[in-house]
Amino acid sequence: MKKILLIEDDVTVRENTAELLELSNYEVVTAPDGKKGVDKAKEELPDIIVCDIMMPELDGYDVLSRLSEDPETKGIPFIFLSAKTEHKDVRRGMDLGADDYLTKPFEEEDLLSAIESRLAKVEILQAQNNNNGAEAVQNLTAFREMMRSREQMSFKAGENIYEEGKSSLHFYMVERGVVKAHKFDSRGKEMITELYKEGDFFGNLSFNKNTAYGEYATALEDSVLYVVSKDDLREILKNNSNISMELLQEMGDHLMGVKEQLIEIAYASVRRKTARTILLFAHKIKKNPLHSIRISRADLAGVAGIASETLIRTLSDFKKEGLIEIEGRNVKLLDAEKLERIS
Repeated sequence: MKKILLIEDDVTVRENTAELLELSNYEVVTAPDGKKGVDKAKEELPDIIVCDIMMPELDGYDVLSRLSEDPETKGIPFIFLSAKTEHKDVRRGMDLGADDYLTKPFEEEDLLSAIESRLAKVEILQAQNNNNGAEAVQNLTAFREMMRSREQMSFKAGENIYEEGKSSLHFYMVERGVVKAHKFDSRGKEMITELYKEGDFFGNLSFNKNTAYGEYATALEDSVLYVVSKDDLREILKNNSNISMELLQEMGDHLMGVKEQLIEIAYASVRRKTARTILLFAHKIKKNPLHSIRISRADLAGVAGIASETLIRTLSDFKKEGLIEIEGRNVKLLDAEKLERIS
C-alpha cells in the first residue's frame, strides 16, 4: 500500500481529503502545518506528498525547498494544492521542483489521477522489476546517494561521454537528462543499444585494466552525471557486498530484458512510441482504459524518448483519428485496442 503525506492546515479539507485517499486504498499520514509536515516527511518517508501552499509556520514553497535539500526526501514526488491560480504562482511551484499543481476547489478524480500518474512515472523510470522489493530499492538508493558524493560532470546534448575502444576507467549514474549508448555498423549507420534516464547506472563493470568500452555513450540532452573511478568503485563494492549483488542484478536485468525493449522503442515509429507510452501509463495506473488519466506532455515525451513538439503533433493526430480525447492535461483512451495495433 502506497503511503501519502497530506500537509494541510484547514481541518475540514485535511480530514475530507484524507478520507478520500484512504477509501482509494492509500495509507495516509497528515500534518497540520508546514513545519510539522517537514518533520513528518523525514520520519515517514512517504511515497508521495500532497501539500497546501498557504500555511502557518512554513508555507508550501518552504516545505518543498527544505525537503529538496535532504537526500532522503528530495526524490519524493510532490503535488501542490492551492487556491492561488495565477501563472506566476504555478510557475514558482514548478520551478522549485513540484511534480504537479492542483487548484482549489479540485475534483476528487483530478487529485487521484495526479497521484496515480506521479506514482506510475516513478515505477516506470525506476523499472523495479526484481523480486527483492523494498529491500533492494533501499540498498540501491543508498548506493545512489553514495554516488552523489562523487565527482559531478555535465554534458551538453550531443557530447560524447566516452567512445568505443577507449579504456574503461569510470562508472556513471545519470542524475539529470538522457544518455544513449550506441554503435556504428560497417556502413556508418548508428544503432542505439540502450537509453539511460535519471537514476540509471551505466559503464563497463569489468575491473580488468585492459578493458575498453564496447560502444559510445552520448548525451541526448543536456545531462548531469555522477562518475566514480573503477578503483574507487571496486572498494565501494568490496565493502558493501549487499549493494554489490543488487547492482549486478540490476545491471544484468537491464542488459537481458530492458535492452530489447529500448531497442524496439528506439526504432519504432513516433506513433508507436507515443501509443505504447500512453498504454504503459494506463497499465501502471491500473485504470479502466476508458477513464481519463492525468499525464503531462513532458512525462509522456520523457518516457517515450521523443521531443515534446513531436509528441504534441502525434497526440493531435490520435485525437483526430478518434483514438483519444484531450482535456487540459488529461488523456482519455477511446480505443485502446487500436492504439495497441499501431506500428
